[in-house]
Amino acid sequence: MRRIFLTLAFCATCLCACSQKIVESAGWRDVVLQPHDTGVQPMTGLVLWPDEARNRNAQYGKTIQLEFSYCLPCKVVTGRADDGTILYDWSWFENLLADVAGRGHQLIARFRYEYPSGRDVDGNRGTTAVPQYIKQLPDYKETYAANPGGDGPTWYADWSNAELQRFTLQFYADFAQRYAKDPRLAFVEVGFGHWAEYHIYGSTYNLGHNFPSMEFQKRFFEHLDTVMCDIPWAVSIDASSAGHSPVTTDAQLMALQFGLFDDSFMHKNHEIGSGDGYNEQCWNKIGRGTRWQTGVCGGEISYYSDNDQRNFLNPSGMYGHTWADQAAKYHITFMIANDAPHGGVATPDLFRAGSIATGYRFVVKQCQTNGQATRLLVCNDGVAPLYRDAYFAVGGVRSETSLKGLLPGQELRIEIPAAGSDIHIESDYILPSQSIGFASLFDFSPNGRYQETGE
Repeated sequence: MRRIFLTLAFCATCLCACSQKIVESAGWRDVVLQPHDTGVQPMTGLVLWPDEARNRNAQYGKTIQLEFSYCLPCKVVTGRADDGTILYDWSWFENLLADVAGRGHQLIARFRYEYPSGRDVDGNRGTTAVPQYIKQLPDYKETYAANPGGDGPTWYADWSNAELQRFTLQFYADFAQRYAKDPRLAFVEVGFGHWAEYHIYGSTYNLGHNFPSMEFQKRFFEHLDTVMCDIPWAVSIDASSAGHSPVTTDAQLMALQFGLFDDSFMHKNHEIGSGDGYNEQCWNKIGRGTRWQTGVCGGEISYYSDNDQRNFLNPSGMYGHTWADQAAKYHITFMIANDAPHGGVATPDLFRAGSIATGYRFVVKQCQTNGQATRLLVCNDGVAPLYRDAYFAVGGVRSETSLKGLLPGQELRIEIPAAGSDIHIESDYILPSQSIGFASLFDFSPNGRYQETGE
């Protein structure tokens, strides 16, 4: 069990009903909860890559809860048995998880095949991360582009190969079975093409060859919906492009509960009315304004300009929009901002505030006990729900009601079959060193004012 204690800033919408004392009745009496601020919430906030997080841990370690890394199937697959079973050595991935968890953070993982100019497979530029046993098959033939989109040498996986298709589906089934309950893993990003971002800009799409066929993509999404039940997963907003993706034209796929990531968030032309507004159009097409309610939403601050990552936390905004406004508009839970500490306006305090502007924030608006049980009225004062289970508890006794899926502005009544002063939240999906928390009503002064505690 992981315990969670916290208070955060909360808005007037959650406090409008909080200024009235609750009349005691039927043996129930008010309990005043003293809040404790633990800062940035687990599974939310601004994100660094492991190298940056390691180097800046002293200054930024408490401003983040998440780290991001590309992950390579070829690093964990050793072959295939005669009966078709995929053979694994998970040491590479385990070492990554252990490194990130050692700083008290959780991992966002993205498994990919193509990475233009990437040398992390074998030292050569653009080598795919397809497992070696597949590359050795006589009917597996990769294709090559010298400089697609100006990003450098790129090899493309051969999607006409039946074993690559079978492996890709089986890999996620095996991965989910192994890591579904692992608290070191927060989210998984999936996709195809360059950086698994659902595009191959600069190369011509040849569906079924250098990019998966529409039929396989549909199978892939439906498969993940089945096997990744306990791991929130997201796909690039570029999967909204009907020319190479079936998602937005297939009602069954659109009904699946996957999330979204945007790897050029807040760039100059991101919004409709600013240039072409391509990104916002993608969010609208594949998100329909409601996907965030069931699927985690995040991404990476733009690299279109060298200054975007370094300036996006500017309190006066960037390209006419502030980070807090954009995080609220798109219901962002996480956002990679690896270059922000390298200059510009970022400080640890701004980074912390930027992280707190994302995700969920729980407020206990009412707490009562009759000596044998505890009743709570809880609302979410954040910009997104929590996407994994967490439960209020007293001592070691949990409520049966999960906080997962509680939308911003919504209220939830919770009853715990125990009483006592140790009221907290428990989740099996966070590290022992992490804590989720809640703001609470604790000042019953005549003027009805409420205050926020510091760390």
